[in-house]
Amino acid sequence: MRIPDKVVVEVVTEASVKMSDPNYSAVMVGGFVQTQRAAADYVSAHETELGGAEGVVNCIFHAALVALCFQRANNRSVRVMEFDDLNHVADGDRKAALEQQQPAVAEYISQNIEDEGTRSVLMLLALAMEWVS
Repeated sequence: MRIPDKVVVEVVTEASVKMSDPNYSAVMVGGFVQTQRAAADYVSAHETELGGAEGVVNCIFHAALVALCFQRANNRSVRVMEFDDLNHVADGDRKAALEQQQPAVAEYISQNIEDEGTRSVLMLLALAMEWVS
């Protein structure tokens, strides 16, 4: 099921408001790491490409927001992703695949993530979320 644009806008708008709480991003990142271990390990394995530990945390934060979009649109949490799920979506043009499957998510990533390495990792995670949904 495609995530409607309005769901992505709502999630991003709420996150913007909540960013004034210094614990918000830590809770989002920590929750994603606890529930999506393989995905978090995948992101951590790309630490150099993401610009270090800060890049890893930033990528995981955005992945948590994308997961929240899937959760809201589907009225259920994203199933736990395993490495096999990540491998399943790893081949091919990630951007083209995500634009076809989840255009609102692809647009969010394109508009909010400047670093190409981070975009690539996030697109893979979003494709995996689509795959397991």
